[in-house]
Amino acid sequence: MAQQRASGIGHLPAFDDESGDLNTVVEAVKGSRNKFKFDPRRSLFIHDSVLPAGATFPFDFGFVPSTEADDGDPLDVLILMDEPAFVGAVIPCRLVGAIEAEQTEKDGETMRNDRLIAVAANSQLYADVKSFADLPSAIVDAIEHFWISYNETKGKQFTPIARAGRRKAQSLVDAAIKSKG
Repeated sequence: MAQQRASGIGHLPAFDDESGDLNTVVEAVKGSRNKFKFDPRRSLFIHDSVLPAGATFPFDFGFVPSTEADDGDPLDVLILMDEPAFVGAVIPCRLVGAIEAEQTEKDGETMRNDRLIAVAANSQLYADVKSFADLPSAIVDAIEHFWISYNETKGKQFTPIARAGRRKAQSLVDAAIKSKG
């Protein structure tokens, strides 16, 4: 009898074996105030928080499965695509860069909390975006500003320290896969 591969989001690899695309899982939908969090113990998405009135997620936001970042959670990823998806959707993507950042918690502890930027593999609107250089700087500025204000509402400080390209983003994923395994 052939061995079966474990299934479910908790066992999804960071990269698709066939296409090489980055697997991403949506936890917050573009235009929504709601943020959900995947609970691997129960294999469910649990409502985590609500943004203040007037604030919404600028793009779909989620995580890269089978990774672990410095904060103990999977790597964070902002997904540029044509239309909002839904919570729990798996979106095959290509990495275009990362916003390297430090986050200071309410208790004063500071850690790295980088944000990957990826484009949905099947996007028509962002089909030509292969790197940060292909994005208008106003979009990247708006993304950084969103994370700064998002963290302020939670009593935290988010400090961008660098805008990294595709290679650095890839190395962040590779390191997070190694740290989990």
